[in-house]
Parts: sequence; structure tokens; C-alpha cells
Amino acid sequence: MPIERLNPMPRWSDATRYAGFIHLVEVPERLDTGMAGQVRQVLTQAEATLARMGSDKSRLLMATIYVVDAADVPALNAEWEAWLPPGCAPARACVKVALLDPAMRVEIAFVAAPGEAA
Repeated sequence: MPIERLNPMPRWSDATRYAGFIHLVEVPERLDTGMAGQVRQVLTQAEATLARMGSDKSRLLMATIYVVDAADVPALNAEWEAWLPPGCAPARACVKVALLDPAMRVEIAFVAAPGEAA
């Protein structure tokens, strides 16, 4: 079974698809915002990447969320809940970590099912 890679680079691809399942990781592009702004960026980017891979946020199976400060989780949850369609929350883990850039507040890894037509 072939592996499909979206924008492969030496260290990562924007997304990969294997056996129909889509894997992607998003980080905020702009770090001059607080947690809510960074989460909005990540979710907007994820939605665009999912669309490019023929899926969407209603098809999410799993999200692993990395945060640097537990105090940011309420802001994360507010953005997350506003973004997801009702009844479509994936399985989710939220882990407190130290990210490589100290200005980065969040990083999210997603796994999604293919779109209905895929």
C-alpha cells in the first residue's frame, strides 16, 4: 500500500496518508498571540490541510494536544469546542510539555478518516 505525502521536506511532510488514514501536525505560524490566537491558527491550518487531503474536521479520529502551560487549557478548550461540529469530537489527549520555541503555546497532532468519497 503506498504512502502519500503532502509537501514532503527533509524533516517532515505537511500530512501523510496510509491505508486511507490521514496524519498531520500543526503549529502556529505567528507566535505573537496568546493561547487562543495560536489555537485558532492551528485549527484553521488543520482544516485547510484536511481539505487538501480530501477530509474535514468532522472526520477526526484522534487529536494529541501539546501545551506548555496548564493554565492555557480553558482558552484551548473554548476554541476547540467552537471549532468542532456538534457530535464530532475525536478521542483526545492533552499533554503539558516544553515545546522547542518558548513563544509557542500549543502544537496539535491529528489523525483523520478519509472523506466520504475517498
